[in-house]
This record gives sequence, structure tokens and C-alpha cells, in this order.
Amino acid sequence: MTTKREPILKPVRILSLRPTQMTVGLREVKDKRQRWRGHKDKKRAELLGTHMIPVVVGPDGRNYVIDHHHLARALHDEGEKEVLVSVVADLTMVDKKAFWIVLDNRRWVYPYDVKGERRDYRDLPKDVTGLKDDPFRSLAGELRRVGGFAKDTTPFSEFLWADFLRRRLSRKIVEADFAKAVEQALSLGKSKDAIYLPGWCGPADED
Repeated sequence: MTTKREPILKPVRILSLRPTQMTVGLREVKDKRQRWRGHKDKKRAELLGTHMIPVVVGPDGRNYVIDHHHLARALHDEGEKEVLVSVVADLTMVDKKAFWIVLDNRRWVYPYDVKGERRDYRDLPKDVTGLKDDPFRSLAGELRRVGGFAKDTTPFSEFLWADFLRRRLSRKIVEADFAKAVEQALSLGKSKDAIYLPGWCGPADED
């Protein structure tokens, strides 16, 4: 396997990028879109030149996104056509039937649906427009922003938090009163039940 770190300077069409997850938090996508609109053209050009999408090149020669799905979706929804990508690994030599197994082993794919249930790799969306909304992913993202847990390098860490919250809060509460859901998520995030999750920063044990 060839590992690369240099970006592809030639722009890549956003719709040619293949997702490695099934969902995003559309509330988070909306927030990124609003911030994008607040930038002038010069700033947008700078951001496009520095915020590259990390990808793995598959045996079919396609670019498989392994992070920044929210950014890619936000840029597409705002009318952008192309982005720069950074190739993390070249897997063009891998057998097609083994490709997804390799990605799974490297924790570069998260084939779980809006209910938190694992699906077949074939159910992954073909482009960023097929990413479904998971309100618990939005809740997990907001929980991290307000200090409910620390940013962590564990792949798909916010999805692990989303699944934790999904099992303890109703989707109805998250969609009807997001502020209240965040408040409840903060309490849950500090509990010992969440101690196994990446970035947990609950209260220290008392002697």
C-alpha cells in the first residue's frame, strides 16, 4: 500500500467524491453553510485552498472521503463544484472485494444508518447528496462545542457519542427542543455511563 500526504492540486468534483459514512448532522451542515456565506470571495478562495478533503483512492480509481463529509456537503449545497483533496492512502492495488474490509480494518468507513444500525457497504451513498440527516450527530457535535467532551483523534468519535445519546434521548426531544436536548446531553456526557467514550471529560473520582 502506498501512503501519500501531498494534496492533489488539481480540483476534484465534489459530486465525484464517494462517502464512507451514511449520515451527517444537517444542523451542522447548515451552520457551515451560514459561515461560508459570511465570507467574501477572496476568503472563500483561501479556505478552498487550505481546507482539503482527505481521501483514499480505491481500486476503481475513485476518491473515497474519510473525513470532512459535513464540509463537502455544505460546499456542494452552497453551489461549489470542486474541492482540493489530500490523498491519505492509495489502495488502487487492493482487490475490489477486499477494499471495504481494508477500510473497515483501518477505521476509515462507518456504515451505520440513522438508527445507528450497521448496514451493508453497498448501502453507502454514491455521493454527498445521499448523506441522510442524523439529528443525534448534530447533537453530538454541539455537545463537543459546548465542552461536553474533548476533541479526540479516534475515528468517527462523534458518531460514537451520537449513538450513546440515541439510546438515552428521544429523537422527538432533539428535533423539537434542541437546546433542552443539549442540556440533557451535557448531563449524560458527564456521567460514568459515558466513561468509555473518546474524549470523555466527566468529573474526577472522589476519594
